[in-house]
Amino acid sequence: MFEFRKKPGKGAQAAVSVQTRPLGPRTALPMGASERELYRALRQAVPVIDAAIYKLRRLIGEFRVECPDPAAQKGLEEFLASVQVNAAGAGIHEFLGIYLEELITYGTAVGEMVLSGGQVGALYNAGLRNLCLEEDGALGVKVSVLDREGRRACPYPELLLVSALNPEAGSPWGVSLLRGLPGVSDVLLKIYRTLGVNWERMGNVRFAVTCRADGALGGAEERARQMAEEWKAAMTSREPRDFIAVGDVAIQAIGADGQVMESEAPVRQMLEQIVAKLGLPPFLLGLSWSSTERMSSQQADVLTSELEAYRRVLAPVARKICGTWLALAGYSTECRVVWDEITMQDEVDHANARYLTARAKKLEREMEESGARPAG
Repeated sequence: MFEFRKKPGKGAQAAVSVQTRPLGPRTALPMGASERELYRALRQAVPVIDAAIYKLRRLIGEFRVECPDPAAQKGLEEFLASVQVNAAGAGIHEFLGIYLEELITYGTAVGEMVLSGGQVGALYNAGLRNLCLEEDGALGVKVSVLDREGRRACPYPELLLVSALNPEAGSPWGVSLLRGLPGVSDVLLKIYRTLGVNWERMGNVRFAVTCRADGALGGAEERARQMAEEWKAAMTSREPRDFIAVGDVAIQAIGADGQVMESEAPVRQMLEQIVAKLGLPPFLLGLSWSSTERMSSQQADVLTSELEAYRRVLAPVARKICGTWLALAGYSTECRVVWDEITMQDEVDHANARYLTARAKKLEREMEESGARPAG
């Protein structure tokens, strides 16, 4: 792990810089770049997908570290709270939030520990646009950067953080949570675009003015011109104004009899597919589909298991960052990452559950002391 500290001169200077940032314009697109651009555009086009990813990022919660050495724990806690993240962020939770967002959106996330003065001075979230991931043996991942010099391998892979979400067998790339949603989202966006066009046509009312004049009255062209001017003046006037014409005049709204297709059912069908893929209960996204409190409670339990799965992916990243800082600071690398409890239910329910559990234990203890045998 400390090989980069033994390299003098140019190598030591390279360890301080960010390895995963390209030196200039990239020369080629890495594998899966077009698919990732599709997911990025999907988040911009469908607000419910973007909102769901942000909610998952915030619901993941925070963690604390436990070290056997009190001095090491105090220093590590200060580091995790104040470490610089990218250009304008600070704190380990900011880094892991962006890391999780990349992981959910693209299926793969890459980060880097940047050294400064022999210590971890900053954390950097590497963009996947300029990176290429390849298998390095059976159990390794090689990260290369695409820039003006071509493909450049990162010289200090021990400083890199790489995670894959549900990777396919034999592939270093993960699978995005949004896979399967572009087709469904395309149908949903077509419905929204059609609704907008229909409201533009039918909401902005247009009129057909028809004048059936007597054959005895001449100058049809001149009369039509005068009628058009009067109608335009009446429609553009800010004050109420009468429209006066000679002859049998009929005025009819264009499109008033048209029937707009019902959109609630197909829109809900598409949203159900999206919500099912994202794993969030509908009520967290403002969709009132659950009418009973019991159903919402079950959905909250499912969400808790989803968040626990994401935590299992992030935990090795947090442990590696903590272990690297401890090792460079001269402490033992032994540490434990403890996540805060995920609370999706009412505190009253938790209090009642604790009360009933304590009461049951008390009754069992009293029965044991009295020599009675508990039932069952």
